[in-house]
Order: sequence, then structure tokens, then C-alpha cells
Amino acid sequence: MAKGYWVVHIEVTDPEAYKVYQAFVRPFLAANAGRFIIRGGQQRVVEGRASSRTVLVEFPSYADAVRVYESAEYQRGLQDRLAASVADFVIVEGFEG
Repeated sequence: MAKGYWVVHIEVTDPEAYKVYQAFVRPFLAANAGRFIIRGGQQRVVEGRASSRTVLVEFPSYADAVRVYESAEYQRGLQDRLAASVADFVIVEGFEG
């Protein structure tokens, strides 16, 4: 079964308020089989454009990635991120080739 991923490009507009979301999301993801692969960090854009922050979260399956995003608990916590940032957020099925 292919893994599922959250691929998120974020511009944080309110760093202090964003900390509320960060405090929520780490334990939430751990409790829901999500694992950070990339969480901010140094990056260099070599083609095109990118947001200042990139996040990649891995889940056991695409269905898990969708389920966790759509959960009532994440939708409540998400409100803190939406108030403190602008993002492009894609849920992607991994490749098993």
C-alpha cells in the first residue's frame, strides 16, 4: 500500500500566533500515525518559486492522510494555522514503483 503525504508550502504571517498551531500539530500527528519528514529548515529554490517554509508529513497510506486532514480535531486545530499563515496544501499518494 502506498504511503500518503501532506505537502505544504507556507508563508507564516504571524509567527507568535503560528506557535499555537505548532504546539497542537506535533502531538496530534504523532497520535495519528503522521511523521514529519520535512518541517521548515533550510531550503534553496533552484527553479520556479516557493514559499519560505516547506513541510512534508508522511502517513501509512493516502487514505490515512485524507482521514487525518478531514478529522474534526484537525479541522479545529487548523483554524490557528489559517489565522497565522497562508499555505498551499496538497495531499499526495506516494509512489510504489
